[in-house]
Amino acid sequence: MATFSIENFGCRATEADASALRRALFDGGLTPISEHTSADFVVLNTCTVTAAADSQAREAIRKIHRVNPGARIIVTGCYAQRAPEELAALEGVACVVGNSHQAEIPGVVQGMLSAHGTEVARNFVSLEQLDESSMSLARGPAKILTGDIFAQSAISVAPATSVPAAPDRTRPILKIQDGCNNRCSYCVIPFVRGRGRSLPPDQVVREVQALVSAGAKEIVLSGINLGSYGRDLSPRAELASVVRRILDETALERLRFSSIEPQDITEDFVSLVAFTERVAPHFHVPLQSGSDRILRAMHRWYRTEHYAERITLIRRMLPDAAIGADVIVGFPGETEDDFRTTTEFIETLPFTYLHVFSFSERPGTKAAGLGGAVPGQVIRERARTLRALAEEKSAAFRASQAGRRLRALTLARSGDDWTEALTGNYLKVRIEGRHPANQWHEVTIQSGSSS
Repeated sequence: MATFSIENFGCRATEADASALRRALFDGGLTPISEHTSADFVVLNTCTVTAAADSQAREAIRKIHRVNPGARIIVTGCYAQRAPEELAALEGVACVVGNSHQAEIPGVVQGMLSAHGTEVARNFVSLEQLDESSMSLARGPAKILTGDIFAQSAISVAPATSVPAAPDRTRPILKIQDGCNNRCSYCVIPFVRGRGRSLPPDQVVREVQALVSAGAKEIVLSGINLGSYGRDLSPRAELASVVRRILDETALERLRFSSIEPQDITEDFVSLVAFTERVAPHFHVPLQSGSDRILRAMHRWYRTEHYAERITLIRRMLPDAAIGADVIVGFPGETEDDFRTTTEFIETLPFTYLHVFSFSERPGTKAAGLGGAVPGQVIRERARTLRALAEEKSAAFRASQAGRRLRALTLARSGDDWTEALTGNYLKVRIEGRHPANQWHEVTIQSGSSS
């Protein structure tokens, strides 16, 4: 029986896609294994949010082909949607399948396994054909299967039943929203994920029920723009309404959210989280910059005053909540004054962690043509400054929680005499002893990493 392995890059949305792919290939009769070195098929689910993400995917392809030259490498995901010809040119790549056709990968694999595979083959666009257009820059034997992502209306959902060789499923990710209708000037994701679209509320509830029946104690709701959930549905729905249904109609013990844009952090939504211990007190609210001038150039829909109001609201209603943010340094035209303003703004707010990103020019975005590039060394220095500030804030938050008794869910990571666990407010702790994953423990928070 043919074997396959999957390597995933990027965000929680791509993790959810990889889980759906793993299940579909398993249902198609393939045997999942964890090692690329012996797999017949290797699926790489790529990210393209930065140039570094692109480079990481290319290097992974080269490494896999070097150690397993007989493997048929299938590249999918956001990079595959954005620049399929770049990936198809790499040695070892059997085919490139964009997000627009990701659901067809099991059929692609079956076509490769069959003697003829004509049904699949005729859906491919060969590089020879692409060479006749200005789109193609590549030469090679690989096939490309991609199309208009804006015509996509489906959302990949992974069934709850377990699959051998799947990664840790302590906290399954349920993607209930995909795509984005915003057009931030630096972001390529709308062009590789398509328009915003949502899983109907009834299906969300069924998926949660199935995951709970399969043993899930915590589920992470994710989306490319999660806060916009339901705006495309008829009748229109809201994230808060589907959360209430999950709480009312399922036995889920803890629900957690991925990133939510600041304009979607309303008093009613924060009240919903504060009302129940079944929703993790954890908010990840992208900031990107603390300079209004840069936010305007980024085409973000808010200004720092508005953002600060939302963060202050969270802290007032949930004094012990985890509050995280994304920040981009080195956006074109970012001056020392802009960066100083950002640093000072972050210092004033009760963040418990930060994700700091260096600006990466993405082809086709408005920011790519702005000019005013910030030197690389300056970007690196600014990133170091913010990461140091983030460490200070994380340490201060943990210290503020010292002595509290919290419930934590064990994860898969462990050592000889400890097991890692996660609290509702996103503190990772080490519990003494070896314990199975997906178990609740009462822990006392210490100022260090142990409990």
